Amino acid sequence: MTIILSDNVISSLGFTTEENYRNVKQGVCGLTSFEGRYDLPEPFMASEIDKTRLNDAFEQVYDDYLDVIDDCYGEHWTNDLKLLKYGVRYTKLEKACIVSIAEALKGTHIKLGKDRVQLILSTTKGNIFLLDENARGRIKQEQLYLGRSSEIISSHFGSLNDLFVVSNACVSGAQALMAAQRLLKSREAKYVIVTGVDVLSKFVISGFQSFKALSPTQCKPFDVNRAGLNIGEAVATMILTERKAGDCRSGDIALTAGATRNDANHISGPSRTGDGSYLALKQILKGIDPEEIGFVCAHGTATPYNDEMESVAMTRAGIKNVPVNSLKGYFGHTLGAAGVLESVISTRALKEGTVLKTLGCETPDVTYPLDIVMENRETTKRRCVKMLSGFGGCNTALLFTKL
Repeated sequence: MTIILSDNVISSLGFTTEENYRNVKQGVCGLTSFEGRYDLPEPFMASEIDKTRLNDAFEQVYDDYLDVIDDCYGEHWTNDLKLLKYGVRYTKLEKACIVSIAEALKGTHIKLGKDRVQLILSTTKGNIFLLDENARGRIKQEQLYLGRSSEIISSHFGSLNDLFVVSNACVSGAQALMAAQRLLKSREAKYVIVTGVDVLSKFVISGFQSFKALSPTQCKPFDVNRAGLNIGEAVATMILTERKAGDCRSGDIALTAGATRNDANHISGPSRTGDGSYLALKQILKGIDPEEIGFVCAHGTATPYNDEMESVAMTRAGIKNVPVNSLKGYFGHTLGAAGVLESVISTRALKEGTVLKTLGCETPDVTYPLDIVMENRETTKRRCVKMLSGFGGCNTALLFTKL
């Protein structure tokens, strides 16, 4: 079984999973209104990681790891790290990933340099802001490439095994978790660190504005008055390992199944029939009674077409009566981080026996009615589903189980 050992979330709502989860449970919204940002003509709502707090956390993590890496790898690695610190100017994205991984590692007994540890980085756009020479400053253009960012992040921890980068629109995080499961089951790694991340940039915000897809106010998933999505900035990390059933503990959370299906409907528009999402759900729910599922954490972007498509897919998959929530009203749409972040928050809720409310939804309105959760509920059920969809017709579904 693929078990979640530890996790971390860094967002506008906090720098630990506990802080983020507590704020979500209390209904705190991490979205802020921005006007004139990036010299864009229209205001927008988004969530943003506190830069000062992140810089302070990064400096602390860096200093701590000089000692840790020296113990694990010897003076050679410590010197490399010193050169890295003074030879590379870290971007916000790279700092956030390093802090998140370091925090997640605190919850494990992993021995860097001795255990076989694999890193998978999930991101939609990475350091896309480096396309703008004026915004680049003294950061090297090579950090625009996702492979280079993953090398910089990995080097902080003494260079982990072969690096993987998953970049497939907004399903990237979920697909990274599926890739981790395959690596563990094939015994190519003992532990896999999956980190999903994306940060705000003019490129991303202006792109969604050109689609007329951004709401000027807080997004309202599945609500009759939904007017579009909000972009979010976050990083989230999950550390997974494979255990025999007899070695698992009561309360452990397992990634039971995952599936991706592409309906090739449109470069940016979801299928009206929900084919890809339905087929992904159908695959992970084989042999599962819908009565076993405590809740579905939908993609729930609050765009009319996405919410409609998911209602069709869930109805076709036979789970329309399962409680449904969306976390976009708390964090916004965090792109390549969404699959990991929302899985972390959902599995924490599953472990506690809570179904979190859909912030922003007051009057549900989709063609195929769903049980949209508008106030926190309790559940004794031991399974939850995470759904994601993205540009290009890609759709992914994950099934988690509390043992």
